[in-house]
Amino acid sequence: MSSDFEAYEQDFGTLTAEITNKIGRIPKLGGEEKTQLVLNVDKQLEEVRELMEQMDLEVRELPIQIRGMYQSRLKSYKGEMEKLEKDFKRSRIAYSDEVRNELLGEDAGSSESQRAHLLDNTEKLERSSRRLDAGYQIAVETAALTTGDIFRSTSSKVSEGERGVRATERATLLLVRLPEKHTLFFSHASV
Repeated sequence: MSSDFEAYEQDFGTLTAEITNKIGRIPKLGGEEKTQLVLNVDKQLEEVRELMEQMDLEVRELPIQIRGMYQSRLKSYKGEMEKLEKDFKRSRIAYSDEVRNELLGEDAGSSESQRAHLLDNTEKLERSSRRLDAGYQIAVETAALTTGDIFRSTSSKVSEGERGVRATERATLLLVRLPEKHTLFFSHASV
């Protein structure tokens, strides 16, 4: 069984070498040629995935004494596969310097112009940030002052309310005691 695994390893090595070569060429191509190469690499990556599934099945069937060694080799191949897939994704969106320059129309003068424009925008951004910070500070201070005013206003209204309640209590007590005095006066007068 380990001979099957070793045959799969040879196929894996051959396929990944071809894929690596093609991934390196993708950014330099354009149009239909690039599309065809991308499709070809995608197909070969699928073959490698299937090959790795076969390798995994082979490792599971190996005796326990040697299984660990083959599992570590398979793990290494999986890591290599993940790297290939990442490189492939990057290569599909990467452009050669010639294509990039053609798309951007980049030359030495425009590079300096872009740098100056970037510096101007950076300065504007910094000024805007400072204004925002100042506005935030004003908002915080206003909130603190307003909170203090509301607290003082509420506090004075509570005090006025307490005074009013005390005055009402005193008046109620006087009214309660007043009929007692009048009752005594009228009861002495009738006797």
